[in-house]
Amino acid sequence: MDFNAQKILLAVSGAATNFLVDALVIAGGGGGGSLAGGGGAGGYRYITGIITTKATSYSVSIGAGGAGGSLGYSGFGGSSSSYWYITSSGGGGGASWNANATSGGSGGGAANTASTAGSGISGQGNAGGGIPGFGLGSGGGGAGSIGGQGGGSASGNGGSGLASSITGSSISRAGGGGGGIYSGYGSAGTASSGGGAGSTGNGANGTANTGGGGGGGGYAGGYGNGGNGGSGVVILKYPSTRTLTLVSGGLSFTTSTSGGFKITVFTSGTGTIEFS
Repeated sequence: MDFNAQKILLAVSGAATNFLVDALVIAGGGGGGSLAGGGGAGGYRYITGIITTKATSYSVSIGAGGAGGSLGYSGFGGSSSSYWYITSSGGGGGASWNANATSGGSGGGAANTASTAGSGISGQGNAGGGIPGFGLGSGGGGAGSIGGQGGGSASGNGGSGLASSITGSSISRAGGGGGGIYSGYGSAGTASSGGGAGSTGNGANGTANTGGGGGGGGYAGGYGNGGNGGSGVVILKYPSTRTLTLVSGGLSFTTSTSGGFKITVFTSGTGTIEFS
């Protein structure tokens, strides 16, 4: 149902009880592999014009980022985030030299010459970068693009994120992690939109509440750890005349007002809310 049709429905069903909510739901990013694939970003879903009814309970859950791999093992996938019926899947873990990347909202990047990339979920993210050269890693997929494939003397960059202005300012989130690299083989992969960069040592962590993938770890006399994926976030935008209340559970959130709307940003936890 498009936005205009929803407004007509609200008019006939009673604006006193029904109103519209926009929701940005981003899952936790995947951890980077230890030598050397970048973690995939958490799934990204932005739904506008959701018909919402006051004094009705709605569930909210924020996914954690996946742990980075250690001792030459691949990273772990992130956890899903959700608001009501909208669920985004956690990002896939980045590959190591001896284990494949995993799939998720966006897939983890491949590593070395044998491991394979993880796939993304249509409408939420993209696949990780494909098999790179020896000692290299590929970037994890991002909400905006496929992860970069390593090759030559450079590991792949993390896939780009997507920008949203739901908070009133344009902010990019859900970028993939950059690929790590074996010391002396070239440059590690970079990252943006909350993703962590790759390294010859420990990969950088994804930024909290962006769903960014962790950077791939490298090797310089020993295995560097993959970076942890960034935690997810749920952001709701609704009319300033409404009040959001936590009914049960443990959710951390803040609410601000801008241009006739309230914006509530949930940063951790699981619980149930209502509007009045």
